[in-house]
Amino acid sequence: MQLLLLPLLLHFHHHPTTAHTLSEYHSLLSFKSTSITSDPTHFLSSWTSNTPYYTWPSITCDSSNHHVTAVNLTSLSLSGTLHLPFLSTLSLADNKFSGPVPPSLSSLTFLIHLNLSNNNFNSTFPSQLSNLENLQVLDFYNNNMSGPLPVSITNMTSSKHLHLGVNTLSGSLISELGNLKNLKSMDLSNNALSGEVPASFSLLKNLTLLNLFRNKLHGAILEFIGELPDLEVLQLWENNFTGSIPWSLGQNGKLTLVDLSSNKLMGSLPPDLCFEHKLQTLITLGSFLFGPIPDSIGKCESLTRIRMGENFLNGSIPKRLFGLPKLTQVELQDNFLSGNFPESGSMSPNHGQITLSNNQLYGPLPPTIGNFTSMQKLLLDGNKFSGPIPPQIGRLHQLSKIDFSHNNFSGPIAKEISHCKLLTFVDLSRNELSGEIPNEIKNMRILNYLNLSRNYLVGAIPGSIASMQSLTSVDFSYNNLSGLVPGTGQFNYFSYTSFLGNPELCGSYLGHCKEGVGNGPQQPHVKGPLSPSLKLLLVIGQLVCSVAFAVTAILKARSLKKADGARVWKLITFQCIVYKGAMPNKDLVAVKRLPTMSRGSSHDHGFNAEIQTLGRIRHRLPLSKVDEKSDVYSFGVVLLELVTGRKPVGEFGDGVDIVQWVRKMTDSNKEGVLKVLDPRLPSIPIEEVMHVFYVVMLCVEEQAVERPTMREVVQILTELPKPPGSKQGDLTITKSSLTSSNGSESPNTASSKEPNDQEHPPKSAPPDLLSI
Repeated sequence: MQLLLLPLLLHFHHHPTTAHTLSEYHSLLSFKSTSITSDPTHFLSSWTSNTPYYTWPSITCDSSNHHVTAVNLTSLSLSGTLHLPFLSTLSLADNKFSGPVPPSLSSLTFLIHLNLSNNNFNSTFPSQLSNLENLQVLDFYNNNMSGPLPVSITNMTSSKHLHLGVNTLSGSLISELGNLKNLKSMDLSNNALSGEVPASFSLLKNLTLLNLFRNKLHGAILEFIGELPDLEVLQLWENNFTGSIPWSLGQNGKLTLVDLSSNKLMGSLPPDLCFEHKLQTLITLGSFLFGPIPDSIGKCESLTRIRMGENFLNGSIPKRLFGLPKLTQVELQDNFLSGNFPESGSMSPNHGQITLSNNQLYGPLPPTIGNFTSMQKLLLDGNKFSGPIPPQIGRLHQLSKIDFSHNNFSGPIAKEISHCKLLTFVDLSRNELSGEIPNEIKNMRILNYLNLSRNYLVGAIPGSIASMQSLTSVDFSYNNLSGLVPGTGQFNYFSYTSFLGNPELCGSYLGHCKEGVGNGPQQPHVKGPLSPSLKLLLVIGQLVCSVAFAVTAILKARSLKKADGARVWKLITFQCIVYKGAMPNKDLVAVKRLPTMSRGSSHDHGFNAEIQTLGRIRHRLPLSKVDEKSDVYSFGVVLLELVTGRKPVGEFGDGVDIVQWVRKMTDSNKEGVLKVLDPRLPSIPIEEVMHVFYVVMLCVEEQAVERPTMREVVQILTELPKPPGSKQGDLTITKSSLTSSNGSESPNTASSKEPNDQEHPPKSAPPDLLSI
């Protein structure tokens, strides 16, 4: 749908007269009847002569004289030819407008706020907009804008908020942008911009938000960025920045969010990132940073998320870090950190995830680990932790994944781990654990993956494990286990490699049991001579099988010969673009035909993304049958379509499907569902939608073993959590709460539409951190 603006159609007077009232009333009704040809949601049906026009939805009026100041037609899927007046605010966000941006927009010289985000304006940036000298807010976020930034954009010297993210803009960051000295927020993220950050940006003294992530920028992060007096949000991730982080970053005392991940930064972390205890999110993943974590980070009581994995950090973890009251997520994996697991006076009950994998940490786990009552993922693998697993771990009732592998833990497996009823993944392999496997493991009803290999465990494998229908993968190999491997229930599906390296184990695939070992559910093999009648039956059976095999081979050869003479596919139309095809060997295939594309067009209508998605799903499955876990993944995708109101492919760019997009937007955090929730949904309970989203992200886990069964999905969906001691379960999501998180937030907010930023969740609802 193309957009045409005829700005003189409506005449709005600036004084309260009867003529003024009638003019605006009739003009709006005329606009509805002549301009709008399709209103699928019937949103404008309330624009009638029975009610005053200043009470109609989407109309904003001056309170003193009912003068129309804004018409907001966001997210209505309207169609038609649009005729608009001189207004101070024009918002057409979240519609389906396409084609070039109308040049006639430049004649709306009274515009202060222009929001065309989340449409499909596939053109270069309209240089004519430089005529809008009064414009303060320009939002073209998530369109299909291409080409370089025009120098003329810098004529809009009144601009305070420039949001051009999620487009395909190219070229360099023009130095003339430094002339926009009134700018408070600049979002040029998710484009193809290249070059260095101009030194002229040092003139942007009012800047509170600078988003340049996901571009092709390089060079150093200049020191002046750390000296911007009002900077609150700095996001430069996924570029090619080199050098060190500005040492002065954070000294203004206003910094709340820093994300510099996926660059090539070196040097150590600045000491004053949390100078006035305002910092909430610190992310430096995947760089070359070295040196210790500043002690000031361990005292930053405002901090909610810290992600500094995949660097070269050394030294010990700040002692008070895990006691910070608001901290919900800590990722320090793949560094060179050493020392003990930090134990301060108190452990924060708000932690949802701690990842310390692949460091050089040592010593025992303190009993206070049981205070992390909201913990969902605890990953300590690849370190040198020793001593027993503390029984207090049984207090972590929200725990869904635990990985203690590749350490030096000793002593028995704490049977209290069975109290963690939400566990789906347990890996205690490659330690020095001893004793027997606790029978209480059977109480973990939704456990998918259990790995106890390469320890010193003894005794029999509990037969009760056979009744755990959720368990799809186990590994008991290379221990000192003995006795008969159960042959019922889930043990019919486990691979024999799961039991190797236990000389005293016997049963299927492992050899015959010794005399006296056979009291389990599967009887041992009985030795002795075969009777003559049994031998005769065996010979006759072999003869019948041989004849059947020969007949089958002859029939197969004849069918193949006949197929060679006519290798023609038979196509049966299923729909307009999908066909059913029969191969010569009788295999059935689905054939999809691409929509007609014009010469030179690169738009494949999401077909490439669909192929890549199917490819990924194919490789997720076991060696090639489709099982229940693939159905669970598909069910999760369907739920995502319902929650987001989007198609599974074709809306997120080539090679990106709905699962990848949701992970990027929410960081797999259930509080982030507000960023992707369909704005057309009516008011719904916030706790319920977050709970559904939690289940969705379990269903679409990358590894099949980490997905629940369908029965577990139903069970989890019915067990809606109610926050204890609060009325937060009665909160609802309304259209106003989605406005700031689904693409149309107020330009005065400190953050922008970015996937990594998460708000601090309510204390009564523990965070859901499902990212691995």
